[in-house]
Amino acid sequence: MRKVLLLIFLPIFIFSSCEGSDKVADEVAKINVDVKVFRFDREFAQAEPGDIPILKEKYPYLFPAMYSDSVWVAKLQDSLQLEVMEEVGKSFPDFVSEKEDVEWLFRYIKYYFPDYTVPKVVTVTSEVDYNNRIILTDSLLLIGLDNYLGSSHKFYQGISKYIANDLDKQYMTRDMASAFAKTVVVQPRDRTFLSQLVYYGKELYLMQQLMPRKNEAVIIGYAPEELEWANVNEEQIWRYFIERELLYSTNSKLGPKFLDPAPFSKFELELDNESPGKIGRYIGWQIVKAFMGNNNITLQEMLNLPEEELFKRSGYKPRKL
Repeated sequence: MRKVLLLIFLPIFIFSSCEGSDKVADEVAKINVDVKVFRFDREFAQAEPGDIPILKEKYPYLFPAMYSDSVWVAKLQDSLQLEVMEEVGKSFPDFVSEKEDVEWLFRYIKYYFPDYTVPKVVTVTSEVDYNNRIILTDSLLLIGLDNYLGSSHKFYQGISKYIANDLDKQYMTRDMASAFAKTVVVQPRDRTFLSQLVYYGKELYLMQQLMPRKNEAVIIGYAPEELEWANVNEEQIWRYFIERELLYSTNSKLGPKFLDPAPFSKFELELDNESPGKIGRYIGWQIVKAFMGNNNITLQEMLNLPEEELFKRSGYKPRKL
């Protein structure tokens, strides 16, 4: 009888979930956003030395006062810079499809945060500064396009593979969503491992709401097989954290082991090389998903909830596969 009931109610649940998602998508589609994209990277690539004062007037925030015009003129003539600008021009001859993705992201942001002001979008080259590939301020979004040329691009040959894997245009709006999430997700109230898990879980959950068209592997930055590994081993990972009493630990070494981007997580077991990095963020994401499934609460209220309270109210139980 239990199986029969499950079969009866499961389609209703799926229909209700899809109906809710479709309703949000319909509302989001009605939101008008005015996204202005300025291709500074192309303007600079096509500039002559005499154009520098014009560019400085148009983009003063990109020209620090400490540097004279001769620095920018030299950059226009530098062979490496010329190659970077050429490669970016090949990968991003226009910004049409990318702008559409950006517009959808800002529509979802406006849906959940109506008072948000859409910033001006400026594309630049950043000498492959992958740690700052996206810079978001109240009024400005800078996109370092030379950080999105594809993981196997020749510019990334000296970069660790787990970092280079992220340097692809499919992750551009993900990085924008992450930059926004960091402005609204309240920092952990204490230094416990649990608080950090939930903090990153909130960030990933928010990003998922802002990019419902993206698959979960893209959102967390995993290859499909890495996400599958995490799904299959979720119970074992959670048991590892519990048995070693890590949740309320304030050991600073836990961040590099389980939260920071890395080629793999560090359980100090044979399975290490099979595991993806930042596995703690994945677990935090599952905790927040469980919480949102078991509580009638708005997204904004969840983001401001203390981490331990969220965990206790989540009813989180890892999946058994």
